[in-house]
Amino acid sequence: MRESEVEKIFTNMVRSTGGMAYKWTSPSNAGVPDRIVVFPDKRPVFVELKTDTGKLTKLQEVQCKKLRGLGQQVEVVYGIKGVARFFFKLGYKDLAEKLIKQYRLSKDDFKEN
Repeated sequence: MRESEVEKIFTNMVRSTGGMAYKWTSPSNAGVPDRIVVFPDKRPVFVELKTDTGKLTKLQEVQCKKLRGLGQQVEVVYGIKGVARFFFKLGYKDLAEKLIKQYRLSKDDFKEN
């Protein structure tokens, strides 16, 4: 699945929570995460979306590290499985389960620790 398809699914899922997934481009700061995600009553999350086999560039690694150093939550999401994990981690288990069922993912990957 292409990154643009993962991003579209991710954005639609965020919107289904009542949240927003703002596309982030910063002309003077290349390598910033793809999206700033704002959920109702939660702190914003910076999200970099990748395909299952995608890799962060060195510049993306630097930008993520800078944001984390400022106390911000930064998540790198790999493919549909990563999207499901993201929603599971943030407490949107119903959305994660919807993706698990729709894309026939293994439920074992999403058990709570």
